[in-house]
Amino acid sequence: MNAPPVIERIVNLLDPNGDILLGTSREDAEAAIRSGDAEAVGKIRGQFAILQSEGKTVHMARSIGRPMRYFLAKRAAGPCLIVAERIDEIFEQLRTEGLEDQFHPSYTRMVPAHHLMKLQLTGCPDPNPTLHRFFDPKSNTLPASVEAIGTRYIETLVRVCSDWLDTIPSDAPIGVMFSGGIDSGAVLISMIHALKERGQTPQRLKAFVLSVQENAASTETDFAQASEFLSAIGMPMLLEVISVPKEQIDWRSAIEATEDYKPLDIQSATMGLALCRGIRQRYPDWKYLVDGDGGDENFKDYPIEENPELTIRSVLNNQMLYQEGWGVDAVKHSLVYSGGQSRGHVRTSAPARQLGFLGFSPMALPELIEVAEGTPFIEMTDWSHEKLYDLKGQIVGAGVEAVTGIKMPINPKRRFQHGAGGADTFEALFPTHEMEYRQYFSDAFSTGKLSERIASK
Repeated sequence: MNAPPVIERIVNLLDPNGDILLGTSREDAEAAIRSGDAEAVGKIRGQFAILQSEGKTVHMARSIGRPMRYFLAKRAAGPCLIVAERIDEIFEQLRTEGLEDQFHPSYTRMVPAHHLMKLQLTGCPDPNPTLHRFFDPKSNTLPASVEAIGTRYIETLVRVCSDWLDTIPSDAPIGVMFSGGIDSGAVLISMIHALKERGQTPQRLKAFVLSVQENAASTETDFAQASEFLSAIGMPMLLEVISVPKEQIDWRSAIEATEDYKPLDIQSATMGLALCRGIRQRYPDWKYLVDGDGGDENFKDYPIEENPELTIRSVLNNQMLYQEGWGVDAVKHSLVYSGGQSRGHVRTSAPARQLGFLGFSPMALPELIEVAEGTPFIEMTDWSHEKLYDLKGQIVGAGVEAVTGIKMPINPKRRFQHGAGGADTFEALFPTHEMEYRQYFSDAFSTGKLSERIASK
């Protein structure tokens, strides 16, 4: 007697409207992923998370700018693959199908950015997926010249900003998540330049800055820095301050939004959530936001001394370490979370999505990463921490002036969570110990608490 056939099911909860494809049609992008050809997938431009299937074969691929999770539920009739941006979306689907007993957040998996994943749904058991890298930038391909690298980097940034403008209505207002730092400053100036090249006015832009009310008068905040920056480039009229009282800033809400617990990312997301909420309250119909997330990762601009796992040699010798972490083949790699910015980008994308915005992070695109990765970091820094930390400002500043003619202020690095309200506000808002974040995450993503939140929606 023949056994009944295994029936596989795929529940794809990804919203295609969340993808931002630049110069690539939806049909071509889907065809590339369906082909299983990593080289073809590498030609897709933009932010995307796309699933394609043929029979029992499933192909999934994503860029850094959009998360993509999956969960394989077991049924007697055959496996059920659920794919979504979020853990809670997967749980809700399992609950709808009466399969919530199989759920645990640690059973969800994240598709690593820059890899084409191939999964075979065969049933009892399903084999592990295979991964093929579709983005593999080469190191040390550019001359050791601040001006040459900066010009290439900003030319690329302006081009992707212009291509993105082609994807949105020509009269839609654009918000830039702004601090007056190097990355948000470069994005703002590049957007201004791209608009002017089209014969459009920069008045279409607003530079949204978060200010915690209780510390608004401080000179050590993003509000003060952003004001000085915009005045220096002759665009003070673009400043729009979103003032938020301290009691409305809650790190627990950021854990629920990002579905993560890493302190630095949660702290940043907390401020991002407050800023997005303030924009939404003021502008109920606003849709498009642009940010500078990814610039620090591109030029390896993080204080190595703060991370006991890192040395300057590990940072400079490992390809895209800050974008991808230790990589998909490393023992430390998490299946629930991918590494580096591939994991941490939700600090920016999740708050925007939760408040109904369509966000765009140009510096997280492979085109920008490829230019930065071509920098001969060892030759230009000679293993010096201080030279490495200064390098991004030198490169970006030189590039902005060469491409746009604007001499951009180069301010010292300051994290979003520190600049929004100053040191005193930061200490009052956030826990001292990492375990508090982990404990809240564990509780918030239990089946009981997830059911409560879904019901409250």
